[in-house]
Amino acid sequence: MESTKEKYRHELKYIVDEREAELAVARIRQFMKTDEYHPEGKYRIRSVYFDDIWNSALMQNMNGVSPRSKYRIRVYNEEKGNIRLEQKIKNHDMTKKRSCLLSLDECNGLLQGCAEGIGPEEGGEGRGLLLDLGRKMHWDYLRPKVIVEYERTAFTYKQGNVRVTFDRNLATSNYVCKLWDNKLPKNPVMGNGKCVMEVKFDEFLPGCVKQALDTGKMERVRFSKYTLCRMKGTMEKWA
Repeated sequence: MESTKEKYRHELKYIVDEREAELAVARIRQFMKTDEYHPEGKYRIRSVYFDDIWNSALMQNMNGVSPRSKYRIRVYNEEKGNIRLEQKIKNHDMTKKRSCLLSLDECNGLLQGCAEGIGPEEGGEGRGLLLDLGRKMHWDYLRPKVIVEYERTAFTYKQGNVRVTFDRNLATSNYVCKLWDNKLPKNPVMGNGKCVMEVKFDEFLPGCVKQALDTGKMERVRFSKYTLCRMKGTMEKWA
């Protein structure tokens, strides 16, 4: 079934070093819970992002266009039983997301740039997102462009619906059809000892979370994993 988060959420991003990250984690552990879907703590995310032949998604990201959106296939620890198609919509510092589950065959077809067979009778009720992607692949020549991979640690707080994530070992790969390969050829895109901290919340950020994350050194940044990985991949391709 398709899941749509109707409301926009705030999304704040920071580039932090390991010392700052460890301090922030030590503080928030006292009252925030680890992600209920990944109670073991760290888990790996791989996302295949789509773009058209004009690189519209990349250019809109680079130029800060709002609103804008991107389509991606996302998997966790390469688990084939939980494959999600997502559309992330961003409007300045606010984001919302549409998502639906994909079968392995649907996923592999999309990775090969094939949208044939996607229609109302095949998609069924609740698969509007898949139908939208199929139309864009047909009319706008949307195709899978890059894999973005990183290791995530996530914490949640019920009040304010807060989610704080720390993403490490960010890497990129142009081998989109090797999504399931545990030896995926990839290139790191951030310096050692750096990670991305993201803070997402609904209407307000509780004071206890804000205070715990204030190490005195963190500064908000405009940052896109997708853009960085696309640019790094392009440079590697033509080097």
